[in-house]
Amino acid sequence: MRRWLACALFLSIPTSSLAAMQLKGWIEWVQKVEMRVLESGVVEEVVVAAGQRVKQGELLLRMDQREAKANRLEMRARVARAKIGTEKARRELERTQELFDRGLIAAEELKDAELKGAAADADEQAAKAAEAAAEVALERTELRAPFDGVVVARNAWRGEVVYKTLQQEPLLVVAPDDKLLARALVTAEVLRLHRPGQAARVNVLGQAREARIYSLGVEAVRVELQGAVYPLDVIFERHPNELLRPSEAVQILLP
Repeated sequence: MRRWLACALFLSIPTSSLAAMQLKGWIEWVQKVEMRVLESGVVEEVVVAAGQRVKQGELLLRMDQREAKANRLEMRARVARAKIGTEKARRELERTQELFDRGLIAAEELKDAELKGAAADADEQAAKAAEAAAEVALERTELRAPFDGVVVARNAWRGEVVYKTLQQEPLLVVAPDDKLLARALVTAEVLRLHRPGQAARVNVLGQAREARIYSLGVEAVRVELQGAVYPLDVIFERHPNELLRPSEAVQILLP
């Protein structure tokens, strides 16, 4: 951690309740989502770069889809065949029921027709389930933005072979950037003076912003001569078209 950050940890608590406690801090993402593919394959296309802003549902990466599309076609054909079988069994059951009602066949024959109809219906439902699974498998060949945000990291390239069990690094990392965290390191004594949700302010790029305390650390980041220090996070909104990045210096004002 930078030396100037450490110097801000042990500010004296203001004697006046009207004075604001000033802390030096830095920007962090509120959260980051690491994205990996669920099936092995070859990367066909990566359509985003690190630092690019994306909208929820926007395509980020596509794997080779040929095998998944072929499987989906096969499952659709299976459903079509199953529907034909179901219709055939239904008509046979109607004819058998008519003959039974006229007293021309035994009850056992009617029961057999009913069982064939039930089996045909079960085959159709199984085929539809397989088709749904094929649709899901095809969807999993693409990575799409889970929310509006920014691409933090890109670790995949066209033509790269990806194994679902050997993805040590995420292919893409995405973070929401409509809100950001301002983080400072403070003592336990400072934490006891505040609570989550409490109003605060953040000075960013020379401008004061309304903010609120997001979280109070429960585990020490490190222990120094003056005592243990903990993270204190304040959340604030990013202005439209504003370029802010993690680790940029900010000033946090606490009541």
